[in-house]
Amino acid sequence: SAGRALNKNMMLLSAPSAWVASEWLRSNLLTGFPWALLGHSQAFGNLPIIQIADITGAFGVSFLIMFVNSVIYLTVSRFRAGKGIPAPALLAAFLVIMLVLRYGYIRMNNIFTGEGFRVSVAQGNIPQSKKWDEAFSEHIMKRYEDLTKSAAAERPDLIIWPETAVPGFLESEEALLSRVRSAVISAGIPVLVGTPRYDPDAGACYNSASLFSADGRIVKTYDKIHLVPFGEYIPFRKSLSFVEKFAHNPIGDFSSGGEYTVFSFFIRREIGDADSRQTLMKKVKFSCLICFEDIFPELSRRLVAGGASLLVNVTNDAWFMKSAAPYQHAQCSVFRAVENRVGVVRSANTGLSCFIDQKGRIVDRVGASGDDIFVEGYRSREIVLNRASTFYNRYGDVFSYICMAIAALFLLLPALPAAKVPGKTG
Repeated sequence: SAGRALNKNMMLLSAPSAWVASEWLRSNLLTGFPWALLGHSQAFGNLPIIQIADITGAFGVSFLIMFVNSVIYLTVSRFRAGKGIPAPALLAAFLVIMLVLRYGYIRMNNIFTGEGFRVSVAQGNIPQSKKWDEAFSEHIMKRYEDLTKSAAAERPDLIIWPETAVPGFLESEEALLSRVRSAVISAGIPVLVGTPRYDPDAGACYNSASLFSADGRIVKTYDKIHLVPFGEYIPFRKSLSFVEKFAHNPIGDFSSGGEYTVFSFFIRREIGDADSRQTLMKKVKFSCLICFEDIFPELSRRLVAGGASLLVNVTNDAWFMKSAAPYQHAQCSVFRAVENRVGVVRSANTGLSCFIDQKGRIVDRVGASGDDIFVEGYRSREIVLNRASTFYNRYGDVFSYICMAIAALFLLLPALPAAKVPGKTG
């Protein structure tokens, strides 16, 4: 039949397309959870392969892995059955890999130019058991004040504190606000501070990041848009409120923000020689992703399309303890950098505080004694600000939609009637 013939010719597309379809659905249905996608496995050790993400997103890398493994499975199966080696399939896999690698090496050799921007990230390494204990508030604030002072000595353009770094509601507690302002003014450098925030007018709490100017003013605040279900809120609370009875830790009651915030401020640059120097003021635009927001490619796409030339991820991965999860989380940031060709800077309470360039390379990280999680410290690094337009940033998950259409076609094929040959009767 026509259906069987088509099915036979497109056999190697069915498994990878179905896999991508399932990953896309997992990433988008019921708030979505695109964590540890198959393609993410290549983030740290196979950078040339993941460069196609600026066209296909992470899903394209998942497709490639499944396609190659499908060819291997078909080859082994046919060989064991005595049917010979499927030369066309092997040739197709070889050509696809060569094309992807060729594209990857071209991208890896690209030089991204733009304004140099020096950033410092602070990793406080506050144990989760002490984070909200009032008895440790002084200890927490002292640690971030010390880290800020040390980072400021290297004269960065921006210092970043991680998610909910301050032990309280910053804007509602005058003593806490005054202390943060003093730390910022003493540093003389803008500081992005992760903090819970209470809005009395709305009667709502937010997981936020506030940008302080060098003179201690709050310039702008971003309220987290994509909240963690059963962590920061209970979805369908009327029906699922019973979940709180079984939770080991209290479930938050945060509200979702509604603005895709792009922070902006000016940096000072001196040009010229000793006899003739000029001061230029250059505007910097960046956006912040809080906690696991960096795992959602659509959110990063919207922020970059809105003008951000740098993405910042502030997070607290202490929940995961010493496991693979903090590194799995960082893999997502690697893909956001490649998809949008922007730098990504991560500041974690503990996790992986690092600097990722436009090619997905982790160029520096906070570390001590060979460890990079559950250590205290800071790191400063100059990054390049740029906005290189990509296919993925402009058009999103087009590749995934094609895969879903192919997967749907294969589901429908068994139901297609056999094709009738003209001139023949039963």
